[in-house]
Amino acid sequence: MNNKVTTAIFPVAGLGTRFLPATKSVPKEIMTLVDRPLIQYAIDEARAAGITEFIFVTSRGKGALEDYFDLAPNLEEELRAKGKDDLLHALQDTNMDSGAIAYIRQHKALGLGHAVWCARRLIGDQPFAVILPDDVIAAEKPCLKQMVEAYEETGGNMVAAMEVAPERTSAYGILDVEQSDSNLFEVKGMVEKPPAGQAPSNLAVIGRYILSPSVLRNLDAKSTGAGGEIQLTDAIAADIGTENKVYGYRFSGQRFDCGSKSGFLQATVSFGLSRPELRDDLAGYLKDLVPGLE
Repeated sequence: MNNKVTTAIFPVAGLGTRFLPATKSVPKEIMTLVDRPLIQYAIDEARAAGITEFIFVTSRGKGALEDYFDLAPNLEEELRAKGKDDLLHALQDTNMDSGAIAYIRQHKALGLGHAVWCARRLIGDQPFAVILPDDVIAAEKPCLKQMVEAYEETGGNMVAAMEVAPERTSAYGILDVEQSDSNLFEVKGMVEKPPAGQAPSNLAVIGRYILSPSVLRNLDAKSTGAGGEIQLTDAIAADIGTENKVYGYRFSGQRFDCGSKSGFLQATVSFGLSRPELRDDLAGYLKDLVPGLE
């Protein structure tokens, strides 16, 4: 069995309505967290995990996202002429090799499962990762790299998991597990957005997946689930009890929900404080803003 994961799908077709009016003209995925757009954090994490092929599932109005990864020869030449080597290197890190990125259109917003299904012809019969750029994870070892290393031993399917407050379980896909006292555990059930008080645990699935191509075949049925959408969680759950077992992986790191305004602001502060050149000024400002802050 080939457990080498080299392809990742990035579902980026959403309208970003929670960030209107900014997203009227700017795709949410290129909104800037400190000095890099959200999608760059996702790409960097994928590269660190050994991903070499990138599939973007987009929609109308995402042209700026595609342009972001293109070459900017005039800008590079100007930076080079002015001796701004640090900025030049930062800019070149955003470039992607010709053919490394493929763009697929999702014409209707039918759910995350449908977005992943749209890329099926480019996946073929190989395992693949799915990264949701809204979920930005600060970790010493990138989250997907942690998962890839575990997946090389297990195969099957793997979802990133974290504990959430019981009152928040209705906002997530929730795992049903025999025991979860280790970082890696087998999943016996998955429920998408269970009603309050009916969640089998408080272990939530967040936006990192390593999946078997069997999940794409499960999505062929186009069955709708929670919210009337085609849910990726349901297609993964269909593999439970088959040879393609489903595992949960409790990653090390802090996840920020940058699909929400509060999560985006929290990430901005946290990532800003992590930058040596910004830390002192930002920390000083926050202490002045919030008296008593340590």
